[in-house]
Amino acid sequence: MNILRENKKIIYDGLWGNNAALVQLLGLCPLLAVTGSLVNGLALGLATTFVLVGSNVTVSIIRNHIPQEIRIPIFVMLIASFVTNVQLLMNAFTYELFLILGIFIPLIVTNCTIVGRAEAFARRNAPLPSLIDGLAQGIGFTAVLVLLGALREFIGQGTLFDGVHLLLGEWARDLTIHFYLTEQKFLFAVLPPGAFIGLGVLVAVKNLIDEALSNKKKFAEINAPESTAVSAQS
Repeated sequence: MNILRENKKIIYDGLWGNNAALVQLLGLCPLLAVTGSLVNGLALGLATTFVLVGSNVTVSIIRNHIPQEIRIPIFVMLIASFVTNVQLLMNAFTYELFLILGIFIPLIVTNCTIVGRAEAFARRNAPLPSLIDGLAQGIGFTAVLVLLGALREFIGQGTLFDGVHLLLGEWARDLTIHFYLTEQKFLFAVLPPGAFIGLGVLVAVKNLIDEALSNKKKFAEINAPESTAVSAQS
């Protein structure tokens, strides 16, 4: 039961409680630059998740053989090897999308989230919890990329899933959803200012939800003794 509880906490922290993008505010450079569309955000999120999982598990497996004095360079070297694999895979199977994302694929190496999880979690835990942590952190980061990309794409050009065929193949061209037609994009949403404001909105919404849940929990705790007393008297 303790293991199950610990794994649930790891998943909760990765997806919500300690989300890399909304709480730690890490990886903001690709987060703000790439999320001009939902598909771009999804592609970078999947690539980041792959690197996170691979580096976390590898660091966990060899953690007892890593000299403490040079652990960070070793982490970076491991992360770089997984990023190279992602680059080669995208170059082979999603070449056009690889060109669109450009420099932000190799820049995954410098993502503080990945190095941070290797340092703070993977080197202190077994492979299975490290795998779960990498997946949770990666999915949480990807969800923010997708939400922000969808928000900017919808406001900026009135579509969702534009360019999804670059990720899934030609059969997916018909998956693009058009909400309204426009001759020119709403540049404020598509360019970096829209990314900053969109991220601010997402952070604010998360804080409001957390506050509402906290108030609900406090209200339940205050009323719990009264309910117990009434039950005892009856």
